[in-house]
Amino acid sequence: MRFEAETRAALAVTGATGLYPLDIDSDGQADLAMLRAGPDLLLKGGPDCSFAPFAELGFAGGDHWSTAFSATWEPGEALPTLAFGSYVDRADPDGPFGACDRNVLYRPEGGRYPPPLPLEPGFCALSMLFSDWGGGRADLRISNDRHYYVRGGEEQMWAMEAVPRLYGPADGWQSFQLWGMGIASRDLDGDGRPEVMMTSMGDQRLQQPVPGAAGPAYEDVPYERGTTAHRPHAGADGRPSTGWHVEFGDADNDGLDDIFIAKGNVDQMPDTAMEDPNSLLLQAPDGTFREVSVAAGVASPARSRGAALGPTPRFPATIHALRLHGFTGATVRRLSART
Repeated sequence: MRFEAETRAALAVTGATGLYPLDIDSDGQADLAMLRAGPDLLLKGGPDCSFAPFAELGFAGGDHWSTAFSATWEPGEALPTLAFGSYVDRADPDGPFGACDRNVLYRPEGGRYPPPLPLEPGFCALSMLFSDWGGGRADLRISNDRHYYVRGGEEQMWAMEAVPRLYGPADGWQSFQLWGMGIASRDLDGDGRPEVMMTSMGDQRLQQPVPGAAGPAYEDVPYERGTTAHRPHAGADGRPSTGWHVEFGDADNDGLDDIFIAKGNVDQMPDTAMEDPNSLLLQAPDGTFREVSVAAGVASPARSRGAALGPTPRFPATIHALRLHGFTGATVRRLSART
């Protein structure tokens, strides 16, 4: 498999921090939400991978350092609700520590996007996800970076009511802090309430709904499940791991959801592992997980950030595509059912 660079003019934009494909106007063509250190953009997709700015939606991205994004279609709406997570406020002269910017929520009205609703306080979001925790509505979970909010912050979940509000202890929400790099959810046990996996420095946190709780109450799964992936599983570096992108998928086609975690030191942080290979955790029928990334050929020690886990039309086996920090990207195709 070979890729060639062919950047279209609409995509030749500086300051981009992320790209998310979704069909915003439901015309069957994939559009793009572009996150930036600067005004965010919505780009309309056309034939042959062409893109152009949406002219008719009224979307005006503010001047934020955007580092997280999620979207959902709320009942009765033709356009998606868009959430953008912000990192440090670059204009704050007292930053970067304790200078987290607010997050913003765009809710459509009449086929256009009015000015966004602020989601405050912001605690330097690095990932966010609309997910139905079991209440019958997609609420917004945000994973934040304690390195920059320093104190007073926490993980957050916003109730997507007419006026969004933060869940708190009265709702069953339990406060905790992470270096929250990535987030993903999947109903692993088929009870109708999804588990949530969050990456961080040290323990990677798989949480499950508290049995019998009426609200969004979550607890860490037992250590024996094998999902913490807290230190490098190969090599001689015993310092804590740094997890980034996390994704659920069936890597070995056995009908069970597995977990892939892209890993790597932020840059030169001495308290965490410098050689930190990615993790591929295969699920067993009893709900435990085991590390197989070395055998699967995806245990690169290069600093990974983003990834994609899933089949392609040409290769029904699993594909891992990594974006490596300071290294060339890599694509790995699983060629057999054995790992």
